[in-house]
Amino acid sequence: MFGRLAALACATLALASCDVGSSRQIRATGSSTVYPFTKAVANAFVRAGKGRLEPTIESTGTTAGIRRFCEGAGYDYPDIANASRRMRRTEFDKCQANGVGDLLEIPIGLDGIALVESNAGPKLRLSRKDIYLALAANPMDKPTAAKTWKDVNPGLPSIPILVMGPPATSGTRDAFVELILEPGCLEAMPQAKDLKAATDPALFDNACRRIRTDGAFIEKGEDDTQIVEALAQNPNAVGVLGYSYLEENIGRLHGIPIDGVVPAYDAIASAKYPGVRTLYLYIKKRHLKAVPGLEDFLNLYATMWVPGGPLAKHGLIALPKKVRDRSLEAIQLALPLDASALP
Repeated sequence: MFGRLAALACATLALASCDVGSSRQIRATGSSTVYPFTKAVANAFVRAGKGRLEPTIESTGTTAGIRRFCEGAGYDYPDIANASRRMRRTEFDKCQANGVGDLLEIPIGLDGIALVESNAGPKLRLSRKDIYLALAANPMDKPTAAKTWKDVNPGLPSIPILVMGPPATSGTRDAFVELILEPGCLEAMPQAKDLKAATDPALFDNACRRIRTDGAFIEKGEDDTQIVEALAQNPNAVGVLGYSYLEENIGRLHGIPIDGVVPAYDAIASAKYPGVRTLYLYIKKRHLKAVPGLEDFLNLYATMWVPGGPLAKHGLIALPKKVRDRSLEAIQLALPLDASALP
């Protein structure tokens, strides 16, 4: 009974002045793309210290994970949000409204938004313009009529457009729209620049950012392994994945070149590949001292994200050294995020 009351007291005080005790494990939630990296660090964390509790790592999608992370500070709330895109200002403001306080923003590595096929697939080669014309709900500001890849580009095969990807709660979905679909729209439709500058953003979203819902794009949930399995059943289908899942399944899948560049480690690290994004951790500053082992966990993370390090084996692409050094400094000095830079 006393332990429960102590836990409730800690939640009430939002971890400001009391320790949650040795029974409180580290908790992380969020991105399915970042999940395998944080899970690998969690496993190493347990192996490195006798008696350490195994951290709880959830794969819920970036948007859902940040929403849960921002619900409050204290015993009952996650310490870490894994994110495959940057936190939005509206999300940060929600954190503050709920009394979360200062946050640390830690870039951990790079990833690529990969379009993939089964190794028995048709060996597509696509441009961002092709992808936009195939998957936008209203390409060229008109309802879509494309049924096959040949309908969007005469040089492509006459096979049905069928793309399997993440749901709207996924950071991978957000990045796909931002890095692939939107640039394809701006290339295909010059007037899109005027729409983007218009006072009503819904006009631009309708023409450039909405994904069709007539069955050509199928949401497969937050678990990217579902897409891998589905591609094995339908070799003519295309999947949208984070690069790390392509790397883990290279015996079954291959990446589709986009604008002539294949999704590969060097192409992503050098930013030659069109779909490059940064992956993040967000941490509640007030949890750093209160949650046993959290600081050690983050410092261990920093030793594992280096080029050729343990996380590279899981498909994480290392950030440039200067960026890695800034991330480590943010951990060691508990430097709070400057929200003015958020989108």
